[in-house]
Amino acid sequence: MSLLELSAVTKSFTNPPLTALDNVEMAIAKGKITALVGPSGCGKSTLLRIIAGLSSPSQGSLAWSVDSPLVALMPQRDGLFSWNTIEDNVALPLRIRGVPRKKARERARALLAQFDLQQFSGAYPAQLSGGMRSRVAFLRTMLAKPTLIALDEPFGALDQITRSHMQRWLWQAARSRDLTLLLVTHDIAEAVTLADRVLMMSGRPGRIISEIPITIPEREEYLSANSPATAGSFSHGTGLRTTPNFVKAYQKIENALWGIENREEKWI
Repeated sequence: MSLLELSAVTKSFTNPPLTALDNVEMAIAKGKITALVGPSGCGKSTLLRIIAGLSSPSQGSLAWSVDSPLVALMPQRDGLFSWNTIEDNVALPLRIRGVPRKKARERARALLAQFDLQQFSGAYPAQLSGGMRSRVAFLRTMLAKPTLIALDEPFGALDQITRSHMQRWLWQAARSRDLTLLLVTHDIAEAVTLADRVLMMSGRPGRIISEIPITIPEREEYLSANSPATAGSFSHGTGLRTTPNFVKAYQKIENALWGIENREEKWI
């Protein structure tokens, strides 16, 4: 079931003249993780801002299957306020919506406890590691129960080991809560690890040129909370990323990206 459908979405700027998106057609399925992959500068972040309601398309339309959709946007920088405790940072979306401080804090504490992070309620962002800050930032987006969570390179600043652990944690969080995620990433492996479907964007002006379903039956074995296998054991030649289904999906996306780059080089 489609939660959101985009029809002929175009985004143009006048100063300087630039068409960032051209006739984008796509759908986002409810309760699934959709990844958006494409060359740098192809308009992925612009598309995310339109979906989040932070920018309007020049042409085209967005059709939601629910009334009053709420989109939460998680950028690469966690955006945690250094002067607030973790509890107050997580509670912020509710405070902005007018929820009393006491009630907002109670809900923030409850959510932190559900993810075994209650011991950090009174800590400050500077006291947390990069991976822990990313967890807190994601829980903050969850607290207001958004219709869709849009993530723009959320783990781009993390080292590879921490990033791998965060991917596993995010997958578990999404599956346990039936969340709908739209993930923008330059990392093909991250897209294959997390997504149910990968949408490929062309170079600027960006448009959707391919849809690649990701079918990896063994993914749950490696990413589930109860599994001894981990998504982060790649350097030892084991783990999800060495499975044939993963490699096949990775190569399919990589070949598609190379095709995009080669077509663009002809015009240079």
